[in-house]
Amino acid sequence: MNAGKLAVSSIVIASALAGGFLWYTAERAFYDPVAFQPGAEIRLVPLTGDQPEVIVVNGIEGIDADSSPIKFRACFTTPLSLAMLSETYRDYQEAEPLIAPRGFDCFDAEAIGKALETGEALAFLSEPNIHPGVDRVVAVFGDGRAYAWQQLNGDLEE
Repeated sequence: MNAGKLAVSSIVIASALAGGFLWYTAERAFYDPVAFQPGAEIRLVPLTGDQPEVIVVNGIEGIDADSSPIKFRACFTTPLSLAMLSETYRDYQEAEPLIAPRGFDCFDAEAIGKALETGEALAFLSEPNIHPGVDRVVAVFGDGRAYAWQQLNGDLEE
């Protein structure tokens, strides 16, 4: 009977440790704050060209990880109106915000996705092929709240 309890206890402890390790690697391990300095600003692709242009942003915070090109997330505000943005920059039809780690509270992918579906927010192309097969996307709400993430663009599909 003691051998059975020892075996079960060992399995439970190993499972708990493995679960904790998995949670840590998914939520905390590889993410670092992003420093938005010249050359690393939020940019959008204009309707009349292919070179992204820097836009005005305030209160920006972001995270990224070297382990994957789609771990980038950012939250900020912009004084630019949706009308001005839509008349100046390329929209992004297939925008699908990706879930952020729980520790990055400002980014709610579900709320952003719903707002994009209802038209409360608009998505714009920020950086095409920022990594091979990955685009950076920016979603902007009418009140100036804005969010950025990177998503697969399908260029690498056969």
